[in-house]
Amino acid sequence: MRRADRNGAWPAWMREQAGRTADPALAGFYAAFNLTPSQAISDTPLVALDLETSGLDPRRNAILSIGILPFTLDRIRLADRRYWLLRPPAGFSGHSVAYHHITHAEIEQAPDFATVLPELLEALAGRLPVVHYHPIEREFLARAVRQRLGEDWRFPLIDTMVLESQQVRHGLKSRMRALLGRPPASIRLADSRARYGLPAYEGHQAVLDALATAELLQAQIQHHHSRSSGIGELWL
Repeated sequence: MRRADRNGAWPAWMREQAGRTADPALAGFYAAFNLTPSQAISDTPLVALDLETSGLDPRRNAILSIGILPFTLDRIRLADRRYWLLRPPAGFSGHSVAYHHITHAEIEQAPDFATVLPELLEALAGRLPVVHYHPIEREFLARAVRQRLGEDWRFPLIDTMVLESQQVRHGLKSRMRALLGRPPASIRLADSRARYGLPAYEGHQAVLDALATAELLQAQIQHHHSRSSGIGELWL
């Protein structure tokens, strides 16, 4: 779906997919979508989503773990977090171990993505996912579903990196940095959190990164948006 169409087209597209897909779990996920673009972010059930992968190219790399954490603007439901460790279809080189610390021994007995997909779909159903840098989650998940089911999987989401970019790379401070020859401010997850005084967490652990993303969105809405902002203004 083109970004220009995201505001009004997502609900209709999700309904259309619910009647089109042949997979019952995927159909249930699409059918559970009842969010509208005008719905206030404060009234929206959210879920932070993070993946750890064996690399950055979804054509050559695979998902190693998934972490999700339900939340709202008022409450993070840490007790309801979910975490899945996955066995990649063709193994992995191990170069990414230094980042996520997931080892070959840990994934030997882990399930394939297809095994946990119904649980993941059920946990995400009816909620608006929130990520930091959406190309990873969107492209890796879409490819994984396409490989197992032969179907596409797309859904609206909020990207906290995009929201942060709108604030730090398009304002007066950004223009001043450019005039002074300084590089643009970082919008990586840890650096973005630091601007709001949020604590530093160990990165590249799926559930912790999901928690970090949830807290970041809460801070971004508080500082730069309104609790009554329609989710259609924020989702991609």
